[in-house]
Amino acid sequence: MAGCERESANTDQQPSVTNSAETQSAATQPEAAGDGQGSGNPDVIASTNQLFEEQFQTHLDRSPEFKTFLGMKDGYDKWDNISPAFEEETHEINKRQLEALKKIDPTQLDDATRLSLELAIRNLEQDIEGYQWRLHTYPVNQMYATHTGVASLLINQHRIDDISDAEAYIVRLNALPEHFQQLIANLKERADAGVIVPKFVFPYVISDGKNLITGAPYDDGKDSTLYADFKGKVDKLSISDEEKSALVEKARTAMLERVKPAYENLNSYLAELEKKATTDDGAWKLPDGDKFYQHRLNVYTTTDMTAAEIHQKGLEEVARIHDEMRAIMKQVKFDGSLQEFFEFMRTDPQFYYPETEDGKQRYLKEATAIIDTMKGRLDELFITKPKADLIVKAVEPFREKSAGKAFYQRPAPDGSRPGIYYANLYKMSSMPTYQMEALAYHEGIPGHHMQLSIMQELESVPSFRKYGGYTAYTEGWGLYSELVPKEIGFYQNPYSDFGRLAMELWRAGRLVVDTGIHSKKWTREQAIDWLTENTPNPPADVQKAIERYIVMPGQATAYKIGMMKIVELRERAKQALGDKFDIREFHDVVLANGAVPLDVLEELVDDWIEETRNSN
Repeated sequence: MAGCERESANTDQQPSVTNSAETQSAATQPEAAGDGQGSGNPDVIASTNQLFEEQFQTHLDRSPEFKTFLGMKDGYDKWDNISPAFEEETHEINKRQLEALKKIDPTQLDDATRLSLELAIRNLEQDIEGYQWRLHTYPVNQMYATHTGVASLLINQHRIDDISDAEAYIVRLNALPEHFQQLIANLKERADAGVIVPKFVFPYVISDGKNLITGAPYDDGKDSTLYADFKGKVDKLSISDEEKSALVEKARTAMLERVKPAYENLNSYLAELEKKATTDDGAWKLPDGDKFYQHRLNVYTTTDMTAAEIHQKGLEEVARIHDEMRAIMKQVKFDGSLQEFFEFMRTDPQFYYPETEDGKQRYLKEATAIIDTMKGRLDELFITKPKADLIVKAVEPFREKSAGKAFYQRPAPDGSRPGIYYANLYKMSSMPTYQMEALAYHEGIPGHHMQLSIMQELESVPSFRKYGGYTAYTEGWGLYSELVPKEIGFYQNPYSDFGRLAMELWRAGRLVVDTGIHSKKWTREQAIDWLTENTPNPPADVQKAIERYIVMPGQATAYKIGMMKIVELRERAKQALGDKFDIREFHDVVLANGAVPLDVLEELVDDWIEETRNSN
């Protein structure tokens, strides 16, 4: 949705401690964006910020699902309109909004509002340019898909606080056949344009659909995912047993008469579409595929780097990290090659918990403990901290087979839902304990939870910036957050430090394989072989990752590009400021304005360096 959510549907995601982000330091005030509020025309500043809110609200009103995600109950019984006509209407709205923004005289604004104007214009121009590629996406894939997204939203975002909320849930269940018909129409339109998701995706997405109509009331098994969710939520209401039973019966009828046929009809179409799918995996196979891929690289990295430049940078970073890993090999006295060390880390039982419920619970408990320990050290690194709490959860069974390794979901802005770090414990053999620390830091604290919650809680920026994002910034911060704990004494176990390097290596390798697949015409197998040889991750991990990069061209390149820019800017500040450098102030500058493109982040840091250098 233009102006609201610029992250990919995975964000590896989607969207606590002590101090409130409302108790803002100087760096979190609008002045952080420039020289302060003292300049500019107050009336123009006020009207411009009002326009930002009106434009954001226009798009928000067009997405009941995003409202639910934000904890709002307006349109609580509706799904998003995903028809081509609605998409075209959004495109026309974007063009009108851009025209209105370009009429504003930037010289009449203070620096903070001028930055918002610059970002709003960039966002809309990007969305308008991207409209030509609207069919170059895969609405149903193993990472994010309409038919699993609706279930995830009902389970994780649709709260039932009273009878009307339960009725809205039931209305949404009853509306699934029409919603899926729009989805099928989208898939047909793409197929006619030569855009069909690769063949390997179909078993995943068909299986996910079947999983959601397995169990009661569809058969004699235990309660299905949605049935259990609805019954559990209704049971907590302070209403009579008769009212609860009536609601459950309505939901049961909706599931049998509407939900089941909707999924069966979609799966039937997907089975037909699978026959037309090919094993060509890269974006190069799509109409004007090379241009499309460059557009995606520009969007995700917020740079103008070419595929060739990104590929080469990946090779250089892989070589550097390999050398750091060899140093750890010496530290733990491992005798053998780097590839033999990888095999040892992949297979030695000491690094894996058992494939049991006890093993999963142990992982969740220890990941929570890592985050709790880091919470106690935040004052050393940060001035501003989020209000929202963070919890650790396992990915739900209905989507754990196809979902990513780990991801983060933002808290509800009204505080009704905490931030969630999801760990995928479907196969414990894919979740080595030596990576547990780095994963917790990346997805939780000081990673996505710090960045996204603080951004959402900022009072000095327009809504479109609170709830938007740029993958290179967001995921760059997540990867940078794996490094920072080492600098204050964490990763005491050398194997855990190897895990940190392994995760950085994973992101460096992505630069190579993503560009390899989508620009150099590597096959899926070729990419799997390269990543297997150059990283310690288990084969199942590698396969799932490559399959993810195939259906989300360019997204995986953002992490390392973003991290490298943040580290580069920090080193520049250290060199320029010497004794005046304060890591907490640097982090405040990075987080204070919410997510921004990397070139804008560079400007903000350079301004801060200059101000700090000139201060007494």
